[in-house]
Amino acid sequence: MIGSRSVSSSAPAGYRFPREVIAVAVRWYLRYGLSYRDVEELLIERGIVVDHVTIYRWVQTFTAEFIEAARAARHSTGDRWFVDETYVKVAGSWTYLYRAVDQHGQIIDVFVSTRRNAAAAREFFARALRYGPSPAEVTTDRAPVYPRIIEDLEPAARHVTDQYANNIIEADHSQLKARLRPMRGLKRLASARTVSAGHAFVQNLRRGHYAITADLTVQDRVRVAFDELANCL
Repeated sequence: MIGSRSVSSSAPAGYRFPREVIAVAVRWYLRYGLSYRDVEELLIERGIVVDHVTIYRWVQTFTAEFIEAARAARHSTGDRWFVDETYVKVAGSWTYLYRAVDQHGQIIDVFVSTRRNAAAAREFFARALRYGPSPAEVTTDRAPVYPRIIEDLEPAARHVTDQYANNIIEADHSQLKARLRPMRGLKRLASARTVSAGHAFVQNLRRGHYAITADLTVQDRVRVAFDELANCL
């Protein structure tokens, strides 16, 4: 067994490898600064021969399934939101990642957009509102698009734009950038969406924002969660 807990050794429908192998490969890729070839090599060391292209397909296919399987165990978001966007290159072009974090460090949502404009910010904000109660306070930078969006979607929320007030999410951006750095650029928007969402999921697991592993030590949370969630594939 690769993990410390046993899971079903059967393969998901249409797949040749067992659930536990797929779960470990996806977990390693999302958690650590590894390439698909790195994960391929680590599996080969354990006697499991899987092509890196197959691992890529697993990550693209099953990341969303793990996130969905854990959704019911996710803690509600806090009532203070910190909203900001950062950017990465996808296929040589700048692409924007809208992100929101609450006062407890839970990443509320991530939204990938080819544009940085009012429409993208509004879509992101509307998506984020699905994950918990309405915020009492929203902190953003001084971009002119946010006052109207917050007024329209959450008129009761206090809007904060003080200098340095958004440092919490700006610091959080750096952790995502650190994960993306070994990848040497993303080739597809779909990959950017998968990796940014998967990174947020893993960070939330590590920070104790899911009931399935919140009572475990931080070192065990991601591993145990993926072991448990493998049964849902």
